[in-house]
This record gives sequence, C-alpha cells and structure tokens, in this order.
Amino acid sequence: MTTIKEISPQEVEKLLEENKDISLIDVREHDEVAQGKISKAKHIPLGEIPERLNELPKDKEHIMICRSGGRSGKACEYMQEQGYKVVNMTGGMLKWEGKKE
Repeated sequence: MTTIKEISPQEVEKLLEENKDISLIDVREHDEVAQGKISKAKHIPLGEIPERLNELPKDKEHIMICRSGGRSGKACEYMQEQGYKVVNMTGGMLKWEGKKE
C-alpha cells in the first residue's frame, strides 16, 4: 500500500498565513461546502475527481480536504495512482480552526 503524506489543519493554516502558493482541493459535497470552506480551496466533489483531474496541474502538490479526512484520503490514493503529488489534511474541516468563506 502506498503511503499518503499527511498535513495537519494547523500546518495548512500556517502555510496560508505565510501566503505560500498552495493548492487546496475540497472534496466534500456541495451542501457541506455551503456551510463554509477554506477560502483558497477549489471545490471538486469526490465523485467528480476522475473527470476533473485535467483542472489540476500534475507538477504541483495538492492538499486534499474533506469533513474528517476519510474521503480526502480516498482522493489522495486515487490521484497518487494517476501520478499526482498529494497530501491529506488529517481531521478535515472538523479540526479546521482558521477562517472560512
């Protein structure tokens, strides 16, 4: 089994505070994202990842986000198989304490 890199919500928040050029992908459903998402995150529901991979550059690392870390983990596994560099945000939005839009 391939190991998936992980990052904590606090580490993601720090990267944002430092204005790092990071790619955040929120794989939750539309109704969940409507309750608030990280402002820089691009919303691609998990089920749409396969047909929307072309929207994501392969040369960039993508931080995957969901509610608790489970679905984003699945997205990471799939994307890694397709040759993408991905990191799973552990704990998901349940552990996110930063700003939301």
